[in-house]
Amino acid sequence: MAASERRAFAHKINRTVAAEVRKQVSRERSGSPHSSRRSSSSLGVPLTEVIEPLDFEDVLLSRPPDVEPGPLRDLIEFPADDLELLKQPRECRTTESGVPEDGKLDAQVRAAVAMYSEDWVIVRRRYQHLSTAYSPVTTETQRERQKGLTCQVFEQDISGDERMGPEDTDDSQHCSGSPEDTPRSSGASSIFSLRNLAADSLLPALLERAAPEDVDRRNEALRRQHRAPALLTLYPAPDEDEAVERCSLPEPPREHFGQRILVKCLSLKFEIEIEPIFGTLALYDVREKKKISENFYFDLNSDSVKGLLRAHGTHPAISTLARSAIFSVTYPSPDIFLVVKLEKVLQQGDISECCEPYMVMKEADTAKNKEKLERLRLAAEQFCTRLGRYRMPFAWTAVHLANIVSSVGPQDRDSDSEGERRPTWAERRRRGPQDRGCSGDDACSFSSFRPATLTVTNFFKQEAERLSDEDLFKFLADMRRPSSLLRRLRPVTAQLKIDISPAPENLHFCLSPELLHVKPYPDPRGRPTKEVLEFPAREVYAPHTCYRNLLFVYPHSLNFSSRQGSVRNLAVRIQYMAGEDQSQALPVIFGKSSCSEFIREAFTPVVYHNKSPEFYEEFKLRLPACVTENHHLFFTFYHVSCQPRPGTALETPVGFTWIPLLQHGRLRTGPFCLPVSVDQPPPSYSVLTPDVALPGMRWVDGHKGVFSVELTAVSSVHPQDPHLDKFFTLVHVLEEGTFPFRLKETVLSEATVEQELRASLATLRLASPEPLVAFSHHVLDKLVHLVVRPPIIGGQIVNLGRGAFEAMAHVASLVHRSLEAVQDCRGHCPLLAAYVHYAFRLPGGDLSLPDGVPPATVQAATLARGSGRPTSLYLTRSKSISSSNPDLAVVPGSVDDEVSRILATKLLHEELALQWVVSGSAVREVALQHAWFFFQLMIKSMELHLLLNQRLDTPRKLRFPGRFLDDIAALVASVGLEVITRVHKDMELAERLNASLAFFISDLLSIADRGYIFSLVRAHYKQVATRLQSAPNPTALLTLRMDFTRILCSHEHYVTLNLPCSPLSPPASPSPSVSSTTSQSSTFSSQAPDPKVTSMFELSGPFRQQHFLSGLLLTELALALDPEAEGASLLHKKAISAVHSLLCSHDVDSRYTEPTVKAKVAELYLPLLSLARDTLPRLHGFAEGSGQRSRLASMLDSDTEGEGDIGGTINPSVAMAIAGGPLAPGSRASISQGPSAAARSGCPLSAESSRTLLVCVLWVLKNAEPALLQRWAADLALPQLGRLLDLLYLCLAAFEYKGKRAFERINSLTFKKSLDMKARLEEAILGTIGARQEMVRRSRERSSSGNQENVRWRKSVTHWRQTSDRVDKTKDEMEHEALVDGNLATEASLVVLDMLEIIVQTVMLSEARESILSAVLKVVLYSLGSAQSALFLQHGLATQRALVSKFPELLFEEDTELCADLCLRLLRHCGSRISTIRIHASASLYLLMRQNFEIGHNFARVKMLVTMSLSSLVGTTQNFSEEHLRRSLKTILTYAEEDIGLRDSTFAEQVQDLMFNLHMILTDTVKMKEHQEDPEMLMDLMYRIARGYQGSPDLRLTWLQNMAGKHAELGNHAEAAQCMVHAAALVAEYLALLEDSRHLPVGCVSFQNVSSNVLEESAISDDILSPDEEGFCSGKNFTELGLVGLLEQAAAYFTMGGLYEAVNEVYKNLIPILEAHRDYKKLAAVHGKLQDAFTKIMHQSSGWERVFGTYFRVGFYGARFGDLDEQEFVYKEPSITKLAEISHRLEEFYTERFGDDVVEIIKDSNPVDKSKLDPQKAYIQITYVEPHFDTYELKDRVTYFDRNYGLRAFLFCTPFTPDGRAHGELAEQHKRKTLLSTEHAFPYIKTRIRVCHREETVLTPVEVAIEDMQKKTRELAFATEQDPPDAKMLQMVLQGSVGPTVNQQGPLEVAQVFLAEIPEDPKLFRHHNKLRLCFKDFCKKCEDALRKNKALIGPDQKEYHRELERHYSRLREALQPLLTQRLPQLLAPSSTSLRNSLNRSSFRKADL
Repeated sequence: MAASERRAFAHKINRTVAAEVRKQVSRERSGSPHSSRRSSSSLGVPLTEVIEPLDFEDVLLSRPPDVEPGPLRDLIEFPADDLELLKQPRECRTTESGVPEDGKLDAQVRAAVAMYSEDWVIVRRRYQHLSTAYSPVTTETQRERQKGLTCQVFEQDISGDERMGPEDTDDSQHCSGSPEDTPRSSGASSIFSLRNLAADSLLPALLERAAPEDVDRRNEALRRQHRAPALLTLYPAPDEDEAVERCSLPEPPREHFGQRILVKCLSLKFEIEIEPIFGTLALYDVREKKKISENFYFDLNSDSVKGLLRAHGTHPAISTLARSAIFSVTYPSPDIFLVVKLEKVLQQGDISECCEPYMVMKEADTAKNKEKLERLRLAAEQFCTRLGRYRMPFAWTAVHLANIVSSVGPQDRDSDSEGERRPTWAERRRRGPQDRGCSGDDACSFSSFRPATLTVTNFFKQEAERLSDEDLFKFLADMRRPSSLLRRLRPVTAQLKIDISPAPENLHFCLSPELLHVKPYPDPRGRPTKEVLEFPAREVYAPHTCYRNLLFVYPHSLNFSSRQGSVRNLAVRIQYMAGEDQSQALPVIFGKSSCSEFIREAFTPVVYHNKSPEFYEEFKLRLPACVTENHHLFFTFYHVSCQPRPGTALETPVGFTWIPLLQHGRLRTGPFCLPVSVDQPPPSYSVLTPDVALPGMRWVDGHKGVFSVELTAVSSVHPQDPHLDKFFTLVHVLEEGTFPFRLKETVLSEATVEQELRASLATLRLASPEPLVAFSHHVLDKLVHLVVRPPIIGGQIVNLGRGAFEAMAHVASLVHRSLEAVQDCRGHCPLLAAYVHYAFRLPGGDLSLPDGVPPATVQAATLARGSGRPTSLYLTRSKSISSSNPDLAVVPGSVDDEVSRILATKLLHEELALQWVVSGSAVREVALQHAWFFFQLMIKSMELHLLLNQRLDTPRKLRFPGRFLDDIAALVASVGLEVITRVHKDMELAERLNASLAFFISDLLSIADRGYIFSLVRAHYKQVATRLQSAPNPTALLTLRMDFTRILCSHEHYVTLNLPCSPLSPPASPSPSVSSTTSQSSTFSSQAPDPKVTSMFELSGPFRQQHFLSGLLLTELALALDPEAEGASLLHKKAISAVHSLLCSHDVDSRYTEPTVKAKVAELYLPLLSLARDTLPRLHGFAEGSGQRSRLASMLDSDTEGEGDIGGTINPSVAMAIAGGPLAPGSRASISQGPSAAARSGCPLSAESSRTLLVCVLWVLKNAEPALLQRWAADLALPQLGRLLDLLYLCLAAFEYKGKRAFERINSLTFKKSLDMKARLEEAILGTIGARQEMVRRSRERSSSGNQENVRWRKSVTHWRQTSDRVDKTKDEMEHEALVDGNLATEASLVVLDMLEIIVQTVMLSEARESILSAVLKVVLYSLGSAQSALFLQHGLATQRALVSKFPELLFEEDTELCADLCLRLLRHCGSRISTIRIHASASLYLLMRQNFEIGHNFARVKMLVTMSLSSLVGTTQNFSEEHLRRSLKTILTYAEEDIGLRDSTFAEQVQDLMFNLHMILTDTVKMKEHQEDPEMLMDLMYRIARGYQGSPDLRLTWLQNMAGKHAELGNHAEAAQCMVHAAALVAEYLALLEDSRHLPVGCVSFQNVSSNVLEESAISDDILSPDEEGFCSGKNFTELGLVGLLEQAAAYFTMGGLYEAVNEVYKNLIPILEAHRDYKKLAAVHGKLQDAFTKIMHQSSGWERVFGTYFRVGFYGARFGDLDEQEFVYKEPSITKLAEISHRLEEFYTERFGDDVVEIIKDSNPVDKSKLDPQKAYIQITYVEPHFDTYELKDRVTYFDRNYGLRAFLFCTPFTPDGRAHGELAEQHKRKTLLSTEHAFPYIKTRIRVCHREETVLTPVEVAIEDMQKKTRELAFATEQDPPDAKMLQMVLQGSVGPTVNQQGPLEVAQVFLAEIPEDPKLFRHHNKLRLCFKDFCKKCEDALRKNKALIGPDQKEYHRELERHYSRLREALQPLLTQRLPQLLAPSSTSLRNSLNRSSFRKADL
């Protein structure tokens, strides 16, 4: 204990945190087996708490594996070879290493050399690639695995294909035989045609009677064949967005390259060829004003011209003959130029003179200029001989690279850039961060463009005064302008041909910048290509990976203007001197072109007669490995005399200067302005700088700086950063112990070095980022070294742990920040990750093993178990003396050196953990930001420690000292706490920390004591749970915890970590007791539930304790699915996705392919079944909604329909069954038995989450041990079993096959996205997510993909789900999707079928057998009814046959509904186009009849049901195939004939009757098929068939339901509702016959208020129907429950149709039934709906808001119409249908049917004279009619609804004049009113009703006038009294009444025609008088209207109003005399008929 006190004291830090955590952890975990027993007794731990895990290592020791060696045995423990140490040779690009060999290297270089030549040290977890983190299941891998799936055949695909086929064009071909030989109406025909058909093949053993067990066995064996091995391969891959565990191994560190371009110089040709010309290429960036590459020198001279320089040339090295170069550009930009400079041999004359011949002479004039040329050649030869070693500037030009890169044509550009996008990702990963720099406007890529060959023709001559780079940049900037000054200059004409192309990957014959051969280099004699070194325009952050040590020297200018003497043609010589003697010039200067590779001296070009020349030269030097104080650059200045004068030397030295290269151990670089000495410098000058005034020396210009030069080093040895330099220097000094040492101005002794070192560690963070990143490996290695091997200074061990840790944290932070743009998906910096993975090693010699084992055997040796090699001294010692004690000073001399070294050695992981735990807040913050780095460092350190010291054989509990584990616990606790506290402040950091912590713990599971690590996990969970109670936003925390769990579970040995093979509930003794095993075996026989089995299927204590990780995962899922959970849908998705992802990985894991192993793995997920079962009510209701084509009415139950039940419950009868038997017709049990409201609350799961959860459930069912499932099913209580069946039912619905056409219609993604959006929308609306959370979620989504550069690989940015997001899928892709979907549907259904068989076997002996079996059968029926493949159907039908044969009473005694459903399914399949389905279906149907016959010697029930089913099928199915059904009927006949067992009975005869009967119905329906497109005719036919079944209520009911379905499909809701009302009336009649219940309707009469038509259902009377007869009225609808269902459906349809008043009438009949049943829940719902209906009526009182329908009279004339000829109908059309619309529809329809030019529409409404019509044509007359009511009716029909419901009379008017025209003068205008009465009242069960009575009345002109005036008066009155008043309408009506009228008969004209004179005929007096009264009334109303208008108008309308008043007064004056005349007398009342015609005041004129 003392040590720890001392340690805490030394650090002045309170360690309570760690101590507390330690206590807690040790309390929670005690190693003894007793503790585990104790904890297991209190296993009722709530799910919100984590149960105490078992001590993993103890469990493994105490329970020897009882399994044979093999795959199962492998699940028990991690493999022995789990960890291995690999030495991977560092990739070297060149054939030579390039590392200096010479021995005497200083420490810095030695370290660099060692680093660049070491191999990578990699610790590999051999099975890690199997983890979901490293080999995730993605859409691509799924696609790969889906290859080779068999194609499942589906009925709907086949029928779809057939429908498309050509043979479908003619309807008639669908009936058997040809249409001619089948007389439609005759019954006889069916018999002979059925006899002649061919039957399908029979099932072989069908008629044999075998034992049920054998049948089951056979069926099971068949089901096992051809199954998909991996279910989840067929399901879409897990969601990428949730894959928090995803990682990838970092790329090994590589040399950095930008985008590389290859430039080849092909030829250079001038107009005249007289002398050698030399070229230089380099890249310049104008924007950055920077030269961005070194020079590349080329020589394209011909051999003859080169010969001129023979005198000066050595043999040229091959490397100097290169003509092509590779340039690298890290930051491509449009401002980059390739600059070409040309030089020639120095000659007399300035540049302009020397250029003149080139500009003047032309190649064409060679002959003319022969002499001139000869002279020039001669001169050139002389200059070459004399001045061949000097050059002069000649000309230059530049190529704008952006033009070349972007010169690709537009369309190619597109395709190119597309093509390019893919490789660049790989390249980026290879090249590192810098590629990302080119964003925004610079986005111009050099990595892919079309290669171009350029011919540069114009060169600009160099100008002596403007040679510097500054001038060049000005020129280049000018070149880009359109009006470039350069263009005006006279060019030097030449032809330079160069090729520019993207550099290929592996170019042969390539030399690195150091002239090393780059692999591949096939032949050393080939002409090389040079890689040109890049000087990036901006910082490049990449670590050095190879040795590079280059120095570039740039002389800029020289000023000798004040130098006396002849100094004009100045050349500067440069030498690299190792000493002061001329012989010590080293050959380190790189040669240019056509010369030696390395030279000892080099010269700058000479500018003729210039005392102050500028230079553009670049000298490249190779720095020696060891630069010493004596090394310096020596510059000599020469005057070169160009003319040979006697006595004058060629070159005269005129000045000297130098630069010492080392200063205080640092390389000197940068710009210098040096003084130049006139004299040779004195001895020992080289250690001083020329700035020091040496005595006795003369200086040019009085010792001022006259020579400006710049040095740049590109070195991976010299950091060139003061902070780094100092740090490295100090570390090396300490290593070598060379004291005293001079550091800059100070001298360091042993006493001061520690202080300096600490200071240097602290200032490392100030280093500039670029060199820091470049030397990051060196720095980190040294820091690790300081931690692990603390330096011994003056015999004392100096503990630098803390300083080094802080420095490490800061270095990591700086590196991270520099490379922010290239983090991986987890926010890690790839550079640091690569360092840990490849470069980091434990310091201290070789990686060989302690006892001198050579490194090659590391793998083998470290992995061999129990090699028993003694551990080294160092390790035994480290156990006794705390290896992580920081302040343990060793007194010198007390032990020998070796031991003191060992004592000073620490273990990095221990030290890191300790320093982290005790660090101060500032450092801790930095460390937290990059926690992952330290975690990974610790893990690798631990792994290396175990591998190198062979501790992998040590038991895990002894591998690491307890002290270290305590530190780890404290660390985990504190980081965990940070996650929890930061979740609200900095979510992104919290996410990163959370993931890092999870990965750390996951890694620890591979190397440390797993029980201990589990206890750490538990402690972390406790921390989170504590915080959750007070957290403001628990969802965020839960999300993090879920991610944490998911990462833990992504461990590659996840299955092993869950102890899959140990039995649950740990035994008390180490060995399992005998009693426990025996009791286990007896479970099968006993009926008491076996707690062991039960606890395996629940999240019980034992389960969570034993399967710790799996328990955590499923607990997370359970908590997320908890109805009370907040933010649910996000958590649902995360939790379900985590489970799904794991199951997917198990499916593809080669270790778990064996079924026994898979079963063990599945045991880890068994509680999933109970979880899903309990979540059932909140799963998405796949089984509901009209979307399911094949869902049948009988399956849709009234209850779920009415309540919008989310649960997708089977339907109430299952619940009924479970509650105790079926519901007898009169029983009082509650009708709705859906899950209670409470169970249903909570956030529903989205469709996607529900499907994924269900597929996981299916995976467990598929892979679990069937015997285990059977034992579990046997123990389930009835309600649970019922729910399990519900779950299976939902599985069938969720994976139902959608069909190929569905895939063509929708895109899976758009579908998925919309579902997801819908779920989110629902959440927002339901308010399950608070607005705040929604906002947080959104902002998080934004931020996560926000930072534009930061491609944090948010999948949304990069992985853009390649397959599913593209909306335009190819045909192949859609085919593939349909194929996969078909296989998934088939496999899912087969898994459900297997489970159903298990349940059936389980419940054979159970008491509640019937109820469960009927539920099972319902699920089977559902599976047979949904879209299934042929493969599934043959198994499904086999199971159905087995069920029926084992339990016939199920169908024939109890529930008729099941039997009806079964018949319907079987008949549908009998009509299948796929023969296998037909064969099995007809077999099933035949056996069903036989079974029924054997029970009661007739099969009336099945007969009845089959007939009903056929009717139903025919009525509702679109693409129904009669011919195939006929074949099946024939097959059944054949079975009956061949069945020997029933030969003597009447069975065969009865079957034959039934078959012929069915055949008849089929023939009837062919006719319906013909009218498929004519809805009215189709309805008439259905109506007729329904009428035909008046005597058999079941069938009539079926057809009424068919009609309702059809109407609903067409949108005729009112008619559909009427069908349902009729159906309900029919049932009510039947129920009234059975018994007299007060709460039931009396029969049809009760429904009169809903519809007067309903009385036609009362035709059932006792003589037709005896209720007791078997098979009659046995459907589920003929019960109270059925009646309720029908009424609810009727109400629903009425509501949809807006007939709310009728809803009330329907409910009046329903409420008493519900009251009698005390079903208050339903009553509440009904009253709620009533309230809605009444509210809507109130809001829509005016009626205009709901428009009920428009009516037309349609008459058909012509023999073509057959039955319809001369028939008149009233058609009800949707509201606001125009006359033109219906006439167009009918004309189009009948034209299509009868052909063109046959159909004619009669345009008028006059009576039709048949004799005048063309008999060959078909005529249709259509007239708009209005409902008509007599006056007495109007009293009752008050509301708008009343006047639109129950309509029987309709009216239309036809105007005519005596001479036959429609309209004429007022005096002769007559009108004919026609009143039509229909057979039934609208709305009825069809939309057209025949006219049964017609009455006509003719009005005389005066009567017409009266009617018109009355109408006008009414309009005025209405406009005046309207409330609120409508001024516009009022003015319109007034204008029409009093305004002057043009071309229309206004009121005044009417008065003048009819009132001017008294009629002669006294009979007309009454009319005359009436008209007069009308006018009086009219005037009065006009006056009222004007008064009202005056009150309403504004000032702007006053004039208008006055105008109206003037018109009115004129009208009144004109009318006055006409209205005041008196009739002579009023006659006595006239005849009644006349009066009647007048009294029809309710006549309204129709607006025709």
